[in-house]
Amino acid sequence: MTTTQKGSAPEHPAPESGKSSEAQPPVELAAADFPIVGIGASAGGLAAIEAFFSGMPADSDPGMAFVLVQHLAPDHTSILTELVQRTTRMKVFEVQDGMAVQVNCVYIIPPNRDMAFLNGTLQLLEPSAPRGHRLPIDFLFRSLAQDQHERAIGIVLSGTGSDGTLGVRAIKGEGGMVMVQNPDSCEFDGMPRSAVATGLVDYELPPAEMAVQLLAYVGHAFGKPPRVATVAAPQNENALKKIFILLHTQTGHDFSHYKTSTIYRRIERRMAVHQVDSIDSYVKYLQQTPLEAQELFRDLLIGVTNFFRDPEAFEVLEKQVIPKLFDGKTAGAVIRVWSAGCSTGEEAYSIAILLQERLDLLRQSYKVQLFATDIDSRAIATARAGIYPANIAGDISPARLARFFTAESDGSAYRVRKGLRDMLVFSEHDLIKDPPFSKLDLISCRNVLIYMGTDLQKKLIALFHYALMPGGMLFLGTSETVGELSGLFAVLDRKAKVYQSKEDFQGPKRTAISRVLSHLQPATARNGVRALMAGPTTLPTRKPSLRELTEQALLQQVSPAGALVNDQGDILYLHGRTGMFLEPAAGDAGINNILKMSREGLRRDLTTALHKAAITNERVRTPGLRVKTNGHFTLVNLTVCPLTQGVATALESSLFLVILEEAPAPDAHEGPQAVLPFIADKDAGAQIAELNEEIRTQEEHLHAANEELETSNEELKSSNEELQSVNEELQSTNEELETSKEELQSINEELATVNTELQTKVTDLSRANNDMNNLLAGTGIGTVFVDHDLRILRFTPAATPIIHLIQSDVGRPIAHLASNLVGYDNLVADSQSVLKTLLPKEIDVMTTEGKSYTLRILPYRTLDNVIEGAVITFVEITEMVRAREALRAANELARLAVVVRDAFDAITVQDLDGRIIAWNPGAVRMYGWTETEALKMNVRSRIPAALQQESLASMHRLSHSETLEPYQTQRIAKDGSIKDISLTSTALVNESGQMYAIATTERTLAPKITQAVEARNASPE
Repeated sequence: MTTTQKGSAPEHPAPESGKSSEAQPPVELAAADFPIVGIGASAGGLAAIEAFFSGMPADSDPGMAFVLVQHLAPDHTSILTELVQRTTRMKVFEVQDGMAVQVNCVYIIPPNRDMAFLNGTLQLLEPSAPRGHRLPIDFLFRSLAQDQHERAIGIVLSGTGSDGTLGVRAIKGEGGMVMVQNPDSCEFDGMPRSAVATGLVDYELPPAEMAVQLLAYVGHAFGKPPRVATVAAPQNENALKKIFILLHTQTGHDFSHYKTSTIYRRIERRMAVHQVDSIDSYVKYLQQTPLEAQELFRDLLIGVTNFFRDPEAFEVLEKQVIPKLFDGKTAGAVIRVWSAGCSTGEEAYSIAILLQERLDLLRQSYKVQLFATDIDSRAIATARAGIYPANIAGDISPARLARFFTAESDGSAYRVRKGLRDMLVFSEHDLIKDPPFSKLDLISCRNVLIYMGTDLQKKLIALFHYALMPGGMLFLGTSETVGELSGLFAVLDRKAKVYQSKEDFQGPKRTAISRVLSHLQPATARNGVRALMAGPTTLPTRKPSLRELTEQALLQQVSPAGALVNDQGDILYLHGRTGMFLEPAAGDAGINNILKMSREGLRRDLTTALHKAAITNERVRTPGLRVKTNGHFTLVNLTVCPLTQGVATALESSLFLVILEEAPAPDAHEGPQAVLPFIADKDAGAQIAELNEEIRTQEEHLHAANEELETSNEELKSSNEELQSVNEELQSTNEELETSKEELQSINEELATVNTELQTKVTDLSRANNDMNNLLAGTGIGTVFVDHDLRILRFTPAATPIIHLIQSDVGRPIAHLASNLVGYDNLVADSQSVLKTLLPKEIDVMTTEGKSYTLRILPYRTLDNVIEGAVITFVEITEMVRAREALRAANELARLAVVVRDAFDAITVQDLDGRIIAWNPGAVRMYGWTETEALKMNVRSRIPAALQQESLASMHRLSHSETLEPYQTQRIAKDGSIKDISLTSTALVNESGQMYAIATTERTLAPKITQAVEARNASPE
């Protein structure tokens, strides 16, 4: 073929990307115009996913959306969304049906769902395949390729099996990009190795390095305005011509007749992979890197194909086309089919399966020759090997899979069975320059012409007509037609693009096909292609000559009866009247065997002669056989001739011509003369009787031996059928075991994924448990957890001084434990009350050490709001109680201070030495000294000299009594005046009962009282 671009849609024009601005060199992508990255992972993929997203920039958005598919157990709730959210600044969602995809977001598949991408939304579907056969990564990748085309990016991470391989082909077929985790960095390398084996992977990197390369590719491929490939500048045209020359030099294939838009799009993709800015720079890179020419060549030949692709078209092929191939064909005829552009062989094998099923239905012997060709040597090597990944089970029915394929021992692939493989001949072939096959009944060339220019399409359509037999079938892709050459073909099914070759191919059209064939180079035919080009040598229909008419008449009148058989005696063709020698055998009507149909007297010698001819490959003749015919015996001459030329050389088994002719009866006069010498003897009669008896005995013995041999053969046949039945049962059992193995492998992958998630969750829980323990220990709050029966579940160290607890007390009822609480023994009753009413309780308690605590009892609630016990906490409030007492005392003092401050009387305090230590505002008003001045004075400086002895006597009396009755005296003011006052003195006593100060309350007397005092002071004692 000229390309292996199987079944992909025609190239789409470059999508509009965001336009760049002079003020902002980095180009922003439009909101609905951003790449979609599909990520597939299985067992061991969690670490790779975390490493991938950890490599994303933490300070900027990537300008992409990510859709993540992982093999998950259908009945397990995944925590993958939470795990991914920790490693990225993007929003992470678990997909809901119909969710629209937005840029800079991550979308994760939910368990037990298949997910597809359609029109910018994610659609969830119930899995149709049984567990163990599901391929969710392929399912997503294929839909992503169909919807996003060149904006689809696929990433395959760690996992077992081959899921994702077919999706990689689909993405590459639409011009997308593929990344695969380096197998050396994988925990399980099955999926990455299967993807790498396709030869379509652009980057093979560890997960941590993927993000940088991905951003570089997207920035180069989509971060600039698209080039218009349909109107190429002259400079670009010259560059394309240089690329064509380099490709032709390196690969020997000419791509100059392909569509320019197709070629240019592929070149742009290669430029994006290598971050090359201009096509001229790429031409230089192509010249300097010979391997790049091979990579570009393979990029142009991306084969996107699978078994029975476009099921509706193959249904038309099965029901309408294949039966027509056998119509009018006699047994032993040759059916020639050409699958052009077969890629890796899936389509060719699909056609072979349909042909084989038709052969089984017809139950006749036909020779099928199916030629499958492609320009890509690597694709042909894959097709010849006939080994395909296990995910082809999604494209082939279970019945066909079991009949035409065998599973590999490790369950990772299927191998085409030998019987089907032998029907096909694979060869490397270029449609443009290599000569075509001829005299074909069917040509399948699907999704190849769409990538070629109009002129080349016309030439190839004419070439196909030349290669087809009159009435032959042409099977094209859904986007292809015969175009202007519709006069050469009749439309058999317009939707499936099935055409039938017309016979009236004359005049100018024959000249046109001659021009097409004139440039072909037969010398370039490879791998035995030339030897397969010629079809069956059938002469064109013409008027027979007189010689031929004479020979045909003589054959009809003179030629003996004969049969063409194979080495087993199966009749392929009968000639003449054979009823005298053969008759239908009793039993099931199947393939007619000449040995079973032979009449009495012929079977034994025919079996011997056919066996001898097969061994010696020489003619064997047995004359004068007595064959029983219609109640009497007929003499028959038997001849068996091996065929060594012609059609026999093209068949798998040897052919033999069995000739049966009636022998002439012996002359009656010659017979007696011949035996006269023998019968002249006197004992002739006795000898003849003896000989006849011996012959009869030998015949009976031989007949018995033949019957025993036939019986043995029947027994062996029966045993063989039983063994075949046992073999089929064993094979069925083996297939069931293979299916179970695949299911177990899938379950193992799911368990590995679940195990990884659980390990991560256990790590998180362990960290949270450590944090909680340290938090509870750091707060110093004594906490005891109890269940419904008030049995201890766990406790913190701070609770041990209050309730005597040790680690072995876990599980014991709290009522069995002693506590240091004073005056409180209702802990059990209060806990039961809380569990009953679900109302918390709070009590202040004290321990024997004098420490105070707030005891709180609350119900223990789970996240599901289920009560599973109670929580008892002890919060130490000793300092709070002390502060409360101090505050109370301070409040009392404050109230007294208010009294002192606001009293109109002068209130003072002096120590036992007379130093003033308190002086209220009433004293300031009464005496004139400020508080500061007064605190520096001694009370003696305020007492007149005549009254100081009296004051000392009053103090002496005060030491024996806490309070003295008020008495009248005098005090000196600041201005030197004498104040007549009423004085009340009170002793201030500490806790030990000792007086440490004297408090006085002084009040100014009225004038009358003052006169009386002065008179009293003036009278002699």
